[in-house]
Amino acid sequence: MKIYIDGKLYPKEEAKISVYDHGLLYGDGVFEGIRVYRKGIFKLDEHLQRLYDSAKFIQLEIPMSFEEMRKTLIDVVRINLEEEDMEDAYIRLLVTRGVGDLGIDPRKCPKASVIIIVDKIQLYPKEFYENGLKVIISSWRRPPVFVLNPRVKSLNYLNNIMAKIEANEAGAQEAIMLDINGHVSECTADNVFIVKDNVLMTPPPFVGILEGITRNTVMDLAKEIGMKVEERILDLKDIFTADEMFLTGTAAEIVPVVEVAGRKIGTGKPGPWTKKLLETFRANIDRFLTPVYQEEKARA
Repeated sequence: MKIYIDGKLYPKEEAKISVYDHGLLYGDGVFEGIRVYRKGIFKLDEHLQRLYDSAKFIQLEIPMSFEEMRKTLIDVVRINLEEEDMEDAYIRLLVTRGVGDLGIDPRKCPKASVIIIVDKIQLYPKEFYENGLKVIISSWRRPPVFVLNPRVKSLNYLNNIMAKIEANEAGAQEAIMLDINGHVSECTADNVFIVKDNVLMTPPPFVGILEGITRNTVMDLAKEIGMKVEERILDLKDIFTADEMFLTGTAAEIVPVVEVAGRKIGTGKPGPWTKKLLETFRANIDRFLTPVYQEEKARA
């Protein structure tokens, strides 16, 4: 594996950042997780736009233009696919505030740092797609948008991690997080969907969710196959009385949920709409890929 750090490639074992980097010291930075399928990058431009929007929100100047970042990312992916003889991979793209001092003032960081990691992807085991997940309701609430807007994909994930620890201790695969009003927001690393009376529902952004790229893709595909789709406020009654439930995320794609807080969802098995949407998603992946080799040939 070759890790990109500020213009240079390093072997995985030699890739290092300064202990004075504010991303390490304070979680000050933004990131994206992106899938590579069959040597193509999934929804590349959408991921990069979200990265630049997140950076703009926290007043972090990325030291590369959008097009420079795009080209660099494609090049780094291609190099790693060739070196590791891979077709599928996972990209972690990070922009930190950069090296500063031990104070919190971001003005002490003269230049942001860009890091690109391309590695193998770890998915949920196959049996979870066949049998579904068991999740809990976390006691940890999502911060309201006026505290730290979850639509910003920042390096500060401690809130999510605490809920994940709670899920681990309960023997569950995920945890649903509520907002301060008790409305369903999202899970620790995935967006939440339910199906009720053949209508697909998911929480709106203002309740404190990250607008997942996979989430938005699934909503578009659902409309294409004739489903009614609603962004609406959900509470626990909606969850417990749902006909089906599933989660979406870059790594998870679409994974069914069959039990929440010890209560069976629907029939207790992955539902027909969940299966149909997963099949549709996987059948349409090629529509959303940026092939790294064709891009290179086009520029040659």
